[in-house]
Amino acid sequence: MQQMQQFTQPRLEVSIGTQLLSLWDGRRLVKQWPCSTSKFGIGFTPGSNQTPLGAFRVAEKHGDGLPERTIFKSRKPVGEWQPGGPTDGDLILSRILWLEGCEERNANTFDRYIYIHGTNDEGSIGRIASHGCVRLKNADVAALYDLVDVGTPVWIGE
Repeated sequence: MQQMQQFTQPRLEVSIGTQLLSLWDGRRLVKQWPCSTSKFGIGFTPGSNQTPLGAFRVAEKHGDGLPERTIFKSRKPVGEWQPGGPTDGDLILSRILWLEGCEERNANTFDRYIYIHGTNDEGSIGRIASHGCVRLKNADVAALYDLVDVGTPVWIGE
C-alpha cells in the first residue's frame, strides 16, 4: 500500500466537460485521472442516475487493504472481478469514496449513494457512461484512495 502523502489543502475537482478528476493541494495540481460521469446527464433527483454538481466532501471510505477489482455490494466486499469478465452491470469495484453534498441543491447526494469508485468497464473511462457516480480505472481509484482522507472537499462542475 502506498504511504499517505501529507497535503495541507487537498481537494478534488471533477470536470464533466473534460471527464477529468484532479487532485489539488492548494493551488498546486498534484495529479489528474480520466474519469466517467453520468450518461444520463446532470441532476439532483433521486433515482435519476444523474451526476450532481457543486460542493461535496468525502464522507466515508471503503476498501482499505482489499485487492483491486474487489466487487462491492452495499459497500461490502462480495468477490473479485476478473479482467475479461462482463463489462455490463456498472459494478462498483476496488475502492469507494462516498460523497456527501455540502449545498442545499445536492444535500441528498449521500442518500443517493453517489461515489467515486472503480469499474468493470474501464474502456468507458474518459467519456460520459456512468449511472451517476464518478468512475475511475481501478488502479487510479486505488491510488487516489490512499491520497485523500474523509473530509476532503470535492467540487463537481460542468
